Order: sequence, then structure tokens, then C-alpha cells
Amino acid sequence: MVRAALFGEDSAHYQIITPLVNRIASEQRIALELEWISAVRGHGRVAQALHDYLRDLGNQGGLYPELIIVATDANCQGLNRRTREFRDLQIPTTLVLAIPDPHIERWLLLDGSAFREVYGRGCSAPDQKCDRDRYKQLLTQAIYEAGRQPILGGLERASDLIQAMDIERASRADESFDRFVTDMRRSLLQIQS
Repeated sequence: MVRAALFGEDSAHYQIITPLVNRIASEQRIALELEWISAVRGHGRVAQALHDYLRDLGNQGGLYPELIIVATDANCQGLNRRTREFRDLQIPTTLVLAIPDPHIERWLLLDGSAFREVYGRGCSAPDQKCDRDRYKQLLTQAIYEAGRQPILGGLERASDLIQAMDIERASRADESFDRFVTDMRRSLLQIQS
């Protein structure tokens, strides 16, 4: 059993990253024990919660999980810049970054076939523009266009979309998604070996 501590900006990260991590691990036949440490109040809180967590574990003798997953949107800062913010930290365990560029809701729109399977009507993979709330709006719009009523901002079926998703197709459509999936797979294999 691989222990993983997760940090995210908000409930969207929780609702998307959890099933995605579980699916990747399941495909590799690796059992995970996920513990969400923080999933509130945006990027600044993610960085602070991670810092506090590492400090506290260090003070307690360093019983670190095998894996730490940090999920935070690029938020128009760019994928590489946001990645550097965390890669420069001294983390004494395996770190995997999920940095959707620009926002995580875009990941749910990458595979129109999965969207059709879940909602009965497909969607187009969206362009990549930096505009606050753009992908939240596109997600809810696509759900309305499928004749459904989004209840939780479109996140209520996130797990179903992740399960139906062709991970390889989504990876080809989005560099940030591909980077996360590749890093997650590689890290799990290294931990297991």
C-alpha cells in the first residue's frame, strides 16, 4: 500500500484529482491510501499547507508518505513557472505535481467521447486561454447543452468523466494533463520497485 498525501486549491481539485490518481494507480495495480491534507483557499494556501506539513513531519521524526501530490492551477502564470515554485522546495519524498494550465475544469473537457458517454452529448476540447472562470463556464455550458442541469458547477460527475476518459487522448490534447499523468505513472513505478 502506497501512502499519498494530497494538497489542492479547492473542491474542484479534490473531485478531479482523487479519481484520476486512483485510476492511474489501479491501471498499474498499485494500492493507494490517499489522505487529503488541504483542499481549500487557493494556491497560496496550498503552498503554506505543504510547508507546514513538511515542517511538522520533520519535527515528528520524518515519517513521510511515499508520495506527495500537489494540485494547483497555473492561473496564467504558465506551467513551467508554477512547476518551479514547487520543484525548488526540499521535499524528502516523491513529489508529483498536478498543474492544470490554466485551470483544472479544462481537464474534464479534453475527451468529447467521455463527455458523450457520461452526459449523452459530446463536447469540443476547449482552446487554451487564460481567463478566470472560463473553463468553469464552458463546463457548465457543455452540461446544459447536453440537456442536463449542473448541480455542483459541473463537478458532480467528475469521477464518471475520469473513468470514461481516454487518458492517452486527453494527454495528447493537453500538455499539463500529460505531464501529470506521465509523472504520476513514473513515480508509482519507482515507488513500487
